Amino acid sequence: MNNRSHLMRRVILYGDLLVAAFLLGFVPMWLKLRECSIGFPEAKRQLKLARIQNSLASAVIEVRRGDYEPARQATSHFFTSLRAEVSAGADSALAQTQREGVLPLFAQRDKLITLLARADGDSADQLADLYVLYSDVMSG
Repeated sequence: MNNRSHLMRRVILYGDLLVAAFLLGFVPMWLKLRECSIGFPEAKRQLKLARIQNSLASAVIEVRRGDYEPARQATSHFFTSLRAEVSAGADSALAQTQREGVLPLFAQRDKLITLLARADGDSADQLADLYVLYSDVMSG
């Protein structure tokens, strides 16, 4: 019986050591996962905002190069993406003040897209001005 209890204690000790080794590896990884999951929504928000700004910047660059159709498409994508964020309300990547600040920009949408469709040279300056206004609203 003594051998059996000694063997049982040994098995329990090895089991305890195995669980301790598992926890030593698991706990730091779990803490890292928690840390990353907390930062993920902010990174996702920043990515949405960067994509919107990138659409407008692409439009400005394309129109300066004289490529009006890609500029028109990028401008349309900018306004569509921005409208989606404004309409998302509390789930938006935009803060309330930013949502209110970008609303006047939509007044230029139809005029800009029409100018781009006509390959009008004035669209370059107007797109650049829109970019500056958008940047001002986003920076606060």
